[in-house]
Amino acid sequence: MSHPPQNNNDHQQELDDLLAVDTGPRHPAGLGHWALLLVPFAWTLFQLWYVSPLPFVLNFGILNDTEARAIHLAFAIFLAFTAYPALKHSPRDRIPLQDWLLALAGAFAAAYLFLFYRELSTRPGLPITQDLVVGCIGMLLLLEATRRALGPPLMVVAAVFLTYTFAGPYMPDVIAHRGASLNRTVTHQWLTTEGVFGVALGVSTSFVFMFVLFGSLLERAGAGNYFIKVAFSLLGHMRGGPAKAAVVASGLSGLVSGSSIANVVTTGTFTIPLMKRVGFPASKAGAVEVAASTNGQLTPPIMGAAAFLMVEYVGISYIEVIKAAILPALISYAALLYIVHLEAVKAGMAPLQQRRHATLLQRLLGFFTTVVGLMALSALVYYGIGWTKSLFGAAATWVLALVSLLVYTGLVAWAARLPDLEIDDPDNPDIHMPEPGPTFKAGIYYLLPIVVLVWCLTVERLSPGLSAFWATLFMMFIVVTHKPMKAFFRRQRELPALLREGADDLFMGMVTGARNMIGIGVATAAAGIVVGTVTLTGIGLVMTEFVEFISGGNLLLMLLFTAVISLLLGMGLPTTANYIVVSTLMAPVIVNLGAQHGLIVPLIAVHLFVFYFGILADDTPPVGLAAFAAAAIAKSDPIRTGLQGFAYDIRTAILPFMFIFNTQLLLLGIESWWGLLITILSALAAMLLFAAATQGFWLVKSRWWETLALLLVTFTLFRPGFFWDRMFPPMAEYRGSEWQQVIEALPRNESIILQLGGNNLFGEPVSKIVKLNFDAAQTDARGRLASTGISALRAEGGKVVVDMVEFGSQAERLGVDFDLEIVALQRPADRPRKEWMFIPALALAGLIAWLQRRRRSRAS
Repeated sequence: MSHPPQNNNDHQQELDDLLAVDTGPRHPAGLGHWALLLVPFAWTLFQLWYVSPLPFVLNFGILNDTEARAIHLAFAIFLAFTAYPALKHSPRDRIPLQDWLLALAGAFAAAYLFLFYRELSTRPGLPITQDLVVGCIGMLLLLEATRRALGPPLMVVAAVFLTYTFAGPYMPDVIAHRGASLNRTVTHQWLTTEGVFGVALGVSTSFVFMFVLFGSLLERAGAGNYFIKVAFSLLGHMRGGPAKAAVVASGLSGLVSGSSIANVVTTGTFTIPLMKRVGFPASKAGAVEVAASTNGQLTPPIMGAAAFLMVEYVGISYIEVIKAAILPALISYAALLYIVHLEAVKAGMAPLQQRRHATLLQRLLGFFTTVVGLMALSALVYYGIGWTKSLFGAAATWVLALVSLLVYTGLVAWAARLPDLEIDDPDNPDIHMPEPGPTFKAGIYYLLPIVVLVWCLTVERLSPGLSAFWATLFMMFIVVTHKPMKAFFRRQRELPALLREGADDLFMGMVTGARNMIGIGVATAAAGIVVGTVTLTGIGLVMTEFVEFISGGNLLLMLLFTAVISLLLGMGLPTTANYIVVSTLMAPVIVNLGAQHGLIVPLIAVHLFVFYFGILADDTPPVGLAAFAAAAIAKSDPIRTGLQGFAYDIRTAILPFMFIFNTQLLLLGIESWWGLLITILSALAAMLLFAAATQGFWLVKSRWWETLALLLVTFTLFRPGFFWDRMFPPMAEYRGSEWQQVIEALPRNESIILQLGGNNLFGEPVSKIVKLNFDAAQTDARGRLASTGISALRAEGGKVVVDMVEFGSQAERLGVDFDLEIVALQRPADRPRKEWMFIPALALAGLIAWLQRRRRSRAS
């Protein structure tokens, strides 16, 4: 059903409402106006202080994690009640008295752990009446703040889990538990770090705020428009150029934006009308922007907020998260570019005309000059800093700061020779691409804070929060100074006015960054209720049994079940909250179920699986808000736009299934450069062929059997082991009694897989497979096994049984328990490499290409 036509004011109001999902739609006058400026500004100052080294340098204002989380949530709840009206028809031009009272009460309840931290620490687990009253009020107000900022779904989910806590004894046997008293529940959820003030809120406090602030300042400085112009200058002259530019621009904006909706509104306002002008239907123009914007959260080095939660939940560094996510993100964007190209070819679109017709050689030189120049700059930073560290020692930081300022000054002086990048009117009938070289030079200094951020993360190995702090500090300096410095180099006399303008931009960037965090702050706190319920009631173990029963023990059905849950919850929950809920419930289930069926699934793969489907929910009808935002700009039907966007995102939906079964796509288990190269090229080829198959068009329109053949090739390239394992078993299996000979014969860096069986403490049968990594310094079998935590074995009736497991060891964490029998040992078998399957797959793809070229030649 299409929407009736609307005038421009209605569309602008619709866009404003969608953009206000992040910052709050209320814009009051008077006291309320100043409150919504100064409180977010104070929140930003607090966060900068907390993540900076200053408290430890000055030995003043040092806060522990619990105190910081309490203050963080206090700001978020206060702003949720003041920035978001209670109902659709509540006043937006003023803050009613009841909202002021609720905001202050909610902020006090959240800050209670900070204000009375010393008193609470003297009575752990023994709350007084005041503690319980404040906790109850705080949880009720948190649920209401969540409803206002994010809508009813997350509030309902959290309320259902709270209800389950109390109603456990009355539940069906399959999900029943003993229940918990009000005293115990409030203590667990509000007065400890197991519930609301748990890991999720801690990540929001320590990491996420700084990255959101960094993105807000980058956008305020004009980097969003710069990314669009660079993408348009490089790709606009191609077939479907504006759509390809939308993909690249949204990807670049997604590097620093945690919000799919904000990404759609900022880049889509320019790209969607341009796509429509060159021939894309309105629904497809909006869908391209939606697909590109939602995937922005998947793209390293700065991913969505959930990526920082992975650091805590999986227990790995952020570098490992980036490493695992980089290849799926890149091939997903490459496939979207190819989909756009196929759509343009199918529609017979002509390339746009350029102002100056350059030769192919000139275009290539212009493009590669900028790319190679950026690579050379990165290489200079990477190797130059290492050299300066050895030369200058402790003074290297100050020397490098001075060098960064000199480079920034030089780049601004370079940019000052060129005209500023204006924001073009996308409805202007005279559409021309800007020149790539001058466009790239005009804002290259925007990349310096990103270089600083990546350097701090990957080379200095600082925490994500501290890395974002230094990058944000540099970004704040750029926001204030880049306009006055350009005027100085142009010898203009507007320095005082431009300095004031820069200060205003900095202030508003800090305010906007904080307001963008309202939803994330309350979402991570409300999702903490779900996590607290899991730890309080033990529902995690119940879920394992329940889901295994539903799936019949089939891992693929289990994954489909998890994907559907993520999509359904994601229709109403923000990505971060969706990730917390689903990963808490389902990630352990998938890992355990895989272990029971002989598949070692890395925890990072499962968490990325949940993360991907949570993001895809942003464009899933009927509730995908990103699709609604794009439809408002494109003036198209939001359901049709969402369905088309989801069709484009099928390429992203298959990736999680593939990297569960082929973890090389996450760059895990790759031991050589040529192995890395083969993995990248095969994954890219598979994704492009999958795009062609799902579009029903490659060189010409595909026949049905060609589509099926392309899907077969795609599957083979993504998972060559599926067929190869049937011809050559991947693992060699040995009896448990041979453990000593097998382990001693293993190469130094090879792991061992143990198949365990027996009964647990409750007499229930247990069967699992675990992968253990040895200490490389150990050579004898007992020493290697002891390095994993299995410190003793015993022979019992011809069986080998685990006799002792060290607490906190690798083996104990993987579920190895004493009295479990080592049924068998497995190690990788000596067999031909599974990549030989690529040859017949590529031969089949070549045959299809040859047939389609013949048909195309005949048609022409």
